[in-house]
Amino acid sequence: MTSSARHRRRRVAAAAAVALVVVLLECVAFNLPFWTTLAASTDTASRSNSLGPGLERREDGMLVVVDPTQAYLDVPADGTSSYARIDPAPPEAIERAEREAADPGGDASVLRTVLVRADGDGEAGRSTSVCVDAPRSLYLRVARGSDVRLWIEEPAGSVVPFAAVRANVRVPFRIDPVRVAVMLAVVALVALWRPGSRLWRITLDTSSRRQRLAFAALLAPFAVATIAVAVWQATTAGGPLTFHKDGAYTYDFEQYGRIADALIHGRVWVDLPVDEALAQAADPYDVDVRNRLLADGVTLYWDYAYHDGHWYSYFGVLPAVVLFVPYQLLTGRMLPSAAAEYLLMFGFLVSMSLLVIRLVRRMAPRASLAATSMAVVFALLASNAPYLWFRTNFYSVPCAASLLLTSLGLWLWLGASMPRRRPAPAHAAPLKLGHLAGGALCIAANFGCRPAFCLVALLAVPLFRTQIAALCRGVARRSVGVREALRMPLAVILPAVAIVLPLMAYNAARFGSPFDFGNRYQFTVTDMTAFAPSWPTFLQLIGYYLFLPLRFTAEFPFLGLSPTPLHDWAYAEEMIGGFFMLCPPALAALALPFLRRRMRACGCWPTLMAGLALALALVAFDAWAGGLGWRYMIDFGWLIALAALPALLMFVGDWSRVPRTGAARAHAWAVLAAAAVARVTGLAPKRHAALIWCRRALALALLGFALAVTVLGFFVPGRDDALLSGNAALYHTVAAWFL
Repeated sequence: MTSSARHRRRRVAAAAAVALVVVLLECVAFNLPFWTTLAASTDTASRSNSLGPGLERREDGMLVVVDPTQAYLDVPADGTSSYARIDPAPPEAIERAEREAADPGGDASVLRTVLVRADGDGEAGRSTSVCVDAPRSLYLRVARGSDVRLWIEEPAGSVVPFAAVRANVRVPFRIDPVRVAVMLAVVALVALWRPGSRLWRITLDTSSRRQRLAFAALLAPFAVATIAVAVWQATTAGGPLTFHKDGAYTYDFEQYGRIADALIHGRVWVDLPVDEALAQAADPYDVDVRNRLLADGVTLYWDYAYHDGHWYSYFGVLPAVVLFVPYQLLTGRMLPSAAAEYLLMFGFLVSMSLLVIRLVRRMAPRASLAATSMAVVFALLASNAPYLWFRTNFYSVPCAASLLLTSLGLWLWLGASMPRRRPAPAHAAPLKLGHLAGGALCIAANFGCRPAFCLVALLAVPLFRTQIAALCRGVARRSVGVREALRMPLAVILPAVAIVLPLMAYNAARFGSPFDFGNRYQFTVTDMTAFAPSWPTFLQLIGYYLFLPLRFTAEFPFLGLSPTPLHDWAYAEEMIGGFFMLCPPALAALALPFLRRRMRACGCWPTLMAGLALALALVAFDAWAGGLGWRYMIDFGWLIALAALPALLMFVGDWSRVPRTGAARAHAWAVLAAAAVARVTGLAPKRHAALIWCRRALALALLGFALAVTVLGFFVPGRDDALLSGNAALYHTVAAWFL
């Protein structure tokens, strides 16, 4: 048998083994409740329930909670099943009750998601939520015994669409196509990135037509999904999202639509009414004053800026100019923030991928496709992009715009150097002025999105240090004329000035200063005109940003919000972990200061080191000016990710293909581990190959961990815009996979 035939046979055997594992997981592990309840009696007599005194049955069959301390249903059991099932009311009855509740003077609305607890034979169960739109979630595990008591843990007046609770049930067998697809996707990623994958043997070649087509093919599904979701958001939007509750702030989620409307009508303030009591308040930013105004029924808009008798939005205006104004002029309607945010995030997906590929190509010309693709996924995770894809309200719009503009600008700047096939003197390294101008325009445009990203312009100094030094020497020696000397600086300065000056004028027209964005005048949790965190709290916030530990739980989604106690009050959004805990491969950035000699040939060390220093400065700035916010990680996460790339490429062996004896000695444990694997599997890799194999396996494991934390983080209850509230059916459907 030839070696190619043996190789094909091994591949077929491996594919068959993987398919068998997926089938066993789906048919046995995920359907374990079915196998353990085959002997259940399914006694239909157990449908008869007795209601606790805290529940009343309506004429339509649904329940009303009148006393939460006595709200339960009892049903007899025969001990043949460890599961009970809730029978929901008919869908038409639920829809009819919802329509009646929506009418003026209607009853309380029907709860589609209900918090319950199932006790079996006197043994207390655990509180969990069920959703009538996710049938699998209506099966509850209980202790085997002679009775089941279902507690409804909802406040008095709640209408619960439960018809009955059954005991002695048999959980049905079910093949879930989505679950199978998820498992196959995981298998595909492992197959592509496993240490022996063919992708590790293919060198990245940005000039290859085949690789470019493959890159476009990978992005195509994201493009189609983005367009579909954006169109769906734009066509199904019912109108401005505004919520008001007596005695509380009014929440208006159409800030960018309001900005666009103001610009179309020639105003710099948004068209929201200002109550006379607010206009006459001596210090409207004082929290006590605002609370008194709210108690008196004065309308105050949450997270808008109030200044000089008008309401303003302090969020960057550029997305409104580029997206919201044209859409409103064409359609006469406000563009939903989610539609704009998805479009911007797809642009970031493309530009960030191109930036990482270009940077990898410059640092490690012989890097493999496996290492490059892993670097792209890692950078997207570390940039906090998944958070922005999850939270698609107006808060995410300027963040997504700045990520797009900055990554695109740096990509253009990295491409400004003309390719050189042989070593050349520093002064003979010309720059593409179009790339310089385009990059400067993009980075300066952050002034109208998220201004902190403008600091990325400082990276131009280390990035173009060779050309700047050569230009200075030429001017000093008078070998470079004035016209030639001004070409490069003007290519950077003129586009930046062209976009920044109108934005500065916009700020001055609103708040009297070109550098005043109005964030001090926001109506939020405190008086932002005077607030500053104490030093102990400031240091705590920095620690939480970077190292807040994950909190694992025994139940889906197996992660919980981590507590963030503070010395003194400061804004602190609830998070599941700090940056390095959410994305452990980013810890490789801490090795960058020690890689100067190894990176001398590529010349990227000063730029990445400056980026790492800027990232740490932005961590401190966000902690001081904004408190602890999950979305604020977008300011520095991507910079740390870029700084981590050299160490990661070296770790997986793609920086240089030449074995290093010193590295092998330093990682003797990896060699021993590989030898153990080789003994079990019958393989006999060489010493250096064993070391690289273990490194790549570890990199795959760490990246897989970061991906798992990211996905599970979407389902964590209690976070802002929690999926449990926003899409309860999806949450309970996935949670029921682990029934």
